[in-house]
Amino acid sequence: MPEPNKPVANPLVVLREEFDDWAVLFDPDTGNAFGLNPVGVFIWKRLDGSHTIENILKELRQNCEDVPQEAEGHLQTFIQSLVEQGLAGYENQKA
Repeated sequence: MPEPNKPVANPLVVLREEFDDWAVLFDPDTGNAFGLNPVGVFIWKRLDGSHTIENILKELRQNCEDVPQEAEGHLQTFIQSLVEQGLAGYENQKA
């Protein structure tokens, strides 16, 4: 059964970190590339199936200044966008 609150990055997608903490995600299945700002990179690195969205938000608030109140909604939208594009998903729990 899926764990709906613990997103995980697609292991086939490559994160290539660029200058100033920006990065590019490359999906070899589609050939598409996606730019990530430093906050996106921070989030991506926590999509390991063990962090909940709430955990990621808490770490974001601890590590970044001036995180807006609406950050949780933005975080959920960002992760949902990654899921819709096949860049992330949710692991199945082991029985």
